[in-house]
Amino acid sequence: MRPRALTKLTLGTAAAAALGLLATLAPSADAHQRPPQASAHTPALKRIGYFTQWGIYGRNFQVKDLETSGTAAKLSHINYAFGVVGPDGKCLMGNAPGSDPWADYVRPVDAANSVDGVGDTADQRLAGNFNELRELKAENPGLKVMISLGGWSGSAHFSDAVRTAAGRKALVASCIDTYIKGNLPVDGARGGAGAAAGLFDGVDLDWEWPGSDGAPGNVIRPEDKPNFTKLVREFRTQLDAYGRSLPQRRHYDLSAYVPTAPAKIDAGFEVARIMRDFDFVNLQGYDFHVSGEKTTAQQSALFAKDDFSVDQTVRAWLRRGAPAHKLVVGMPFYGQGWTGVTGGGDGLGQPAAGPAPATWTAGSEDYKFLKKLADSGTYKLHRGQRNGHAWLFDGTTLWTYDDPTVLRAKASYVRQHGLGGAMVWSLDGDTADGELITAIDRGLTRR
Repeated sequence: MRPRALTKLTLGTAAAAALGLLATLAPSADAHQRPPQASAHTPALKRIGYFTQWGIYGRNFQVKDLETSGTAAKLSHINYAFGVVGPDGKCLMGNAPGSDPWADYVRPVDAANSVDGVGDTADQRLAGNFNELRELKAENPGLKVMISLGGWSGSAHFSDAVRTAAGRKALVASCIDTYIKGNLPVDGARGGAGAAAGLFDGVDLDWEWPGSDGAPGNVIRPEDKPNFTKLVREFRTQLDAYGRSLPQRRHYDLSAYVPTAPAKIDAGFEVARIMRDFDFVNLQGYDFHVSGEKTTAQQSALFAKDDFSVDQTVRAWLRRGAPAHKLVVGMPFYGQGWTGVTGGGDGLGQPAAGPAPATWTAGSEDYKFLKKLADSGTYKLHRGQRNGHAWLFDGTTLWTYDDPTVLRAKASYVRQHGLGGAMVWSLDGDTADGELITAIDRGLTRR
């Protein structure tokens, strides 16, 4: 069983180091640079959800669940997490950390867990999650599937891979070959040339982070910033060329997951230049504070004074040249938790002994479990400024998270300010009836 090791934890204990830069972004000093209001010509809002490769194991979250919950009908894109960039600087699938061909396309899915109700056969070239996603697209015309490359625990080799023009060309070509052309390694009857052709509709770059600290052990270089720009250009060039080569020309989407901290933005992203090649970017809208910190705090507030927030993130990217309609706001389907909280009050901003016990990883819990805590009567629900965040506190343990009320407020913010849509990490955290994705959908459509 794969642990949920590639979660998108991004600020960690280094969050406080970047807070000094937020003085220039505080609402009181920057009120004249509010996000623009939506125009009558705002394009359709995106609804993007990450599907985790490893969620099929302990969580038993299958692709079919996106159909039975009604979630798939409310999505424009599914980001499949994650594709692996290997030490050779190329996309790989096989015997490497983070790669799981069994989950991707080898595992036979029985009829009960299949989107179309038909079990996989022994001689199918494509099975597993990939085949189920293909079936899901057939049931939901217009739904796109993106391959997300990297992730928090999978970004170690990006810097080495993109140092030279030759390296960038090789990396991009290998990723297009594997995912866009669908040329998968042969594993018995599975895989082979074109086995997954037509499944993926684009590439999502999850390099965390060019030019600044990510997971321990990641290579970081000052030249990551210009090299990232060149990598984006190479992806755009090769994707467009391949799309034009097809009998029926097509456009492949290109996106990225990008940070909230101004220091990380400035260290790794030439914003105005990369946004020309991206169809959209997914803004980090969570992990503003994490359970490894010594003091409880909000992890995903819409508004916050002198602190990270969704609003601060949006304005930071706008100021650096990003078009509003290309900014997709990330929203969490999980919470950050602390235990041993002292100091009384509502628990927020108080010392804590450590991360709260949880189902899978201490300090991180899926919404569907937090909902049970909220309904138990043991915890009291608190809300922050303008319903921009929520937290549960029982006097000892605190969980900060987004519930439907918060998500509707954030979705309304996206719609009102002409932004590109909403992205969620991750779909397996929702309830069986898709409570959270429904709240986002209603907020984006005024329902």
